[in-house]
Amino acid sequence: MHVFVTGGSGLTGPAVVAELVAAGHVVTGLARSDTAAARLESLGATPHRGSLEDLDSLRAGAEAADGVLHMAFGGDFTDLDDMMRRDRTAIETLGQVLERSGRPFVSTSGTLVMPAGRESTEKDEPDPAGLAGFRIAGERACLGFAARGVRASVVRLAPTVHGPGDHGFIGMLVATARRTGMSAYVGDGGNRWPAVHRLDAATLFRLALERAPAGSALHGTAESGVTLRSVAETIARGLGLPAVSLTPDEAAAHFAGPFMAAAYGFDAPVSSSHTRELLGWSPTHPTLLDDLAHGDYLAAPAS
Repeated sequence: MHVFVTGGSGLTGPAVVAELVAAGHVVTGLARSDTAAARLESLGATPHRGSLEDLDSLRAGAEAADGVLHMAFGGDFTDLDDMMRRDRTAIETLGQVLERSGRPFVSTSGTLVMPAGRESTEKDEPDPAGLAGFRIAGERACLGFAARGVRASVVRLAPTVHGPGDHGFIGMLVATARRTGMSAYVGDGGNRWPAVHRLDAATLFRLALERAPAGSALHGTAESGVTLRSVAETIARGLGLPAVSLTPDEAAAHFAGPFMAAAYGFDAPVSSSHTRELLGWSPTHPTLLDDLAHGDYLAAPAS
């Protein structure tokens, strides 16, 4: 299959591109810079110059492909409306090219769209008032193409996709602990986050492209819920620092803002049982706490 990929040079994207190439697929990746183009070439993919704002480049990439994988997302988190608009517009542009073709279209969301406080499944509805409600519009735009002749599906990734070189949520926790001299959690730290290793996530994206039925919402979670206290305590042991409980107000100052404090205090366990059964996905790589204890998260930063 010839796959057009957006976000292939990001944090999770390179593992996905490498997985697709190793499985015999031909990959063309959207590249907005020379650095991104070089990274894609090093993985065995062909760069396609453009950006999410360049809708003509998106159309051209999708038209030449047998399937599309959309992972790119980002921008200014102080303007969530603009991020949502850009993502939805990109998804609509890509999906329109694929209409009535039966070709696969896999888009990316996050499990933090799901309701808080209980273990959600793939069959549950996302919560528009939730922490990541701004991603729901993109989900709906993609899945809407299932009724328009596209094998459309959405992969909701865990908030922590862990692995070497991670500078996401867990990497930021480690950096904050180093900077402040303590490894913090919010309240009693019993809130739970799903987690998935980057290489297991890459396998899931490949399986979704190859076989996910139209209209599928898939959960990229190898662990349904790891407590944030256990994460903070593992970081504390590794760095020789105290693990400290903070109130929500204290957490807002400690984690550089109310959004991050809310995220680190969010209780959002998620099941992936249906995804595993549907696609035969079986995560095999280290757990989050194993990766924290034995990976590169706690290694001394380069001088």
